Amino acid sequence: MAKALLLNYRWCTGCHSCEVACKVKNDLTEEQYGIKLEQVGPFQKANGTWEYTYFPLLTHQCNLCADRMAEGKLPMCVQTCQANCIQILDAVDAAAIAASNPSMLMMTL
Repeated sequence: MAKALLLNYRWCTGCHSCEVACKVKNDLTEEQYGIKLEQVGPFQKANGTWEYTYFPLLTHQCNLCADRMAEGKLPMCVQTCQANCIQILDAVDAAAIAASNPSMLMMTL
């Protein structure tokens, strides 16, 4: 069954641990990314506080750590996410969850 990453960007803190783990595991250069953290903001909210939103996005260099998955391990981005906002699920289940939650994004390869 096809797999997909389910990303809860509401809880992403922008720590970049997913990027770093992917780069180390896949021996990527500074310009290469398997997963790339994009930042939106800062923007000021109505109450005067400032907010950032972070979106971890897969690139064409991501293979969902196929070698690790074959061994029954999690992809590095999932394993190292400190906020636990990246999950790997069956694509059908991920689509159902993402459809009912506006702060979640499903990404497949």
